[in-house]
Amino acid sequence: MKLKKSTRLVWALLMLFLTIMACTGTSKPTAVPSLAPTASSSPTASIEPSPTAHPGVSPVDLPSQRLDQADDYNSSSMAKAKNVPGGDVFVQGLFERPFNANTMDTYFPYMDIVHIQGFKDSTWGYLEITLAGTDKNGKLPAQYAAELDLNKDGHGDWLIRASNPSSTTWATQGVQAWKDTDGDVGEVVAMAADARPDGGDGYETLVFDQGTGNLPDGAWVRISPNDPKTLQITFKLSMVGNPSSFAMGAWAGANIDPSKFDYNDQMTHPQAGDPNQAYPQVYPIKALAEIDNTCRLAIGFVPSSAVPGLCEAPQIQHIGGPGAPPPPPPPVGCGANCIK
Repeated sequence: MKLKKSTRLVWALLMLFLTIMACTGTSKPTAVPSLAPTASSSPTASIEPSPTAHPGVSPVDLPSQRLDQADDYNSSSMAKAKNVPGGDVFVQGLFERPFNANTMDTYFPYMDIVHIQGFKDSTWGYLEITLAGTDKNGKLPAQYAAELDLNKDGHGDWLIRASNPSSTTWATQGVQAWKDTDGDVGEVVAMAADARPDGGDGYETLVFDQGTGNLPDGAWVRISPNDPKTLQITFKLSMVGNPSSFAMGAWAGANIDPSKFDYNDQMTHPQAGDPNQAYPQVYPIKALAEIDNTCRLAIGFVPSSAVPGLCEAPQIQHIGGPGAPPPPPPPVGCGANCIK
């Protein structure tokens, strides 16, 4: 009897429970939002700006075989003395002037060329320029140029100029190529200071301008990946007429003006001044300042005769043996631009 009562009690409680569940409904509880990040809520990736794309074909690296090299006078040792006892011969178009004008109390190591090397392959010509140093920020904030003499007569034919190079990868920014189409660079006597008063118009034709126009890849520049005080200029041989050989010199300066070539045909020696204190009648440098250039390398040829401006040819006859300063500029036979 007690078992039946217990059974009925259990059934009653079970029915009560089912009634309550029916009243509350059968809807599922709201799901708790997941804390895992979704694709749309993930942080945006930091994208580095890509370098400016350059049209055309860029060079890869310098050839392994160097064709020529030369040292240039290093003015750093005499900079405090404001004196350059060698390397500058105005009447022969050799300039060693990495100083400010008139006082020569500021020396610019990044305008002082100390070594150059020349290379060539089937597509490109290359000039590597090593400076005495960089500026205080480790940069080369000047203009640098390769000057080409294609027929090796001393008269320049092309000037490839790079301004403020900053990248260790090849770039066309700041690079221009100028051509002398009317043949007046160097005037009557190549490299020498000539008498013509107007001096000509120098490199008057801009052929390549920073990758724009019909020739997008004619010339490039980069800082050497191995040395911050060395830069490399390269140019397409097809742009300059596909020469098999040529003479090539280097320039560095605050303002390498294509229209002023040759500089010693544009001004007189007294106007330009001189960095050598041994010549007080023209010392210090004046109109021609903050500039340096070199003799020219023989690229693709072995000189069989004298080539004006070439490094292999003796440009200065020193008096008193090796290391002696050059003699004063000759008073006659070099035109009206020479010192009298």
